[in-house]
Amino acid sequence: QVQLVESGGGLVQAGGSLRLSCAASGITFSVYNMGWYRQAPGKQRELVASISYTGGTDVAASVKGRFTISRDNDKNSVYLQMNSLKPDDTAVYYCNARYRFPRDYVYWGQGTQVTVSS
Repeated sequence: QVQLVESGGGLVQAGGSLRLSCAASGITFSVYNMGWYRQAPGKQRELVASISYTGGTDVAASVKGRFTISRDNDKNSVYLQMNSLKPDDTAVYYCNARYRFPRDYVYWGQGTQVTVSS
């Protein structure tokens, strides 16, 4: 049974910070690429940040310089540190795990709500 469980969401004021966590179980975590996606009302789900199984990272231009993704393979967890939050960051944030070779495996968490007030 594969599970990705997000936590750390909530209501914060603009300019504040939050740290999201995603705990994975049922997979060999160290070989999976991990990512954080978000979806706001009326918008498509978008990739916010990703981290490969080797530790390489990438972030979306809209959050570059404010968000940082990291992982701890010993804890089977991936994190998203969000600083200088803006109202436009308000969305449901989803944890994603993906393994491509030789067969494609993709898993999603249920999401955690982040609301940034002005």
